[in-house]
Amino acid sequence: QVHLLESGGGLVQAGGSLRLSCAASGRTFSSYVMAWFRQAPGKEREFVAAITGSTYSTFYADSVKGRFTISRDNAKNTVFLQMNSLKPEDTAAYYCAASTNWVEVTTQGAYDYWGQGTQVTVSS
Repeated sequence: QVHLLESGGGLVQAGGSLRLSCAASGRTFSSYVMAWFRQAPGKEREFVAAITGSTYSTFYADSVKGRFTISRDNAKNTVFLQMNSLKPEDTAAYYCAASTNWVEVTTQGAYDYWGQGTQVTVSS
């Protein structure tokens, strides 16, 4: 069982930055692929970024590539999402997720554990 707790959301102006954190419980954090998904009002949840456990390979949605950076600290059981050059269309609830599936890293159905989410609002 893995418990995930996100933090760092808030209100920011377009062009600004935010850093999201996700703290995970458990002693096998490095064995999980960690990811961020987001869901805007009236829209389906979508993949944002993922990072593998030990090789630190990263994957990004095209919409955030070059602006967002996912990273992790296995010693602290924490994954981060650095978001720069934020746009109003980045406004959403952001969710942290954990998976043991090292193949389907962009598919939300592959993720076993989810956090409660943290709201990010970007004003124009």
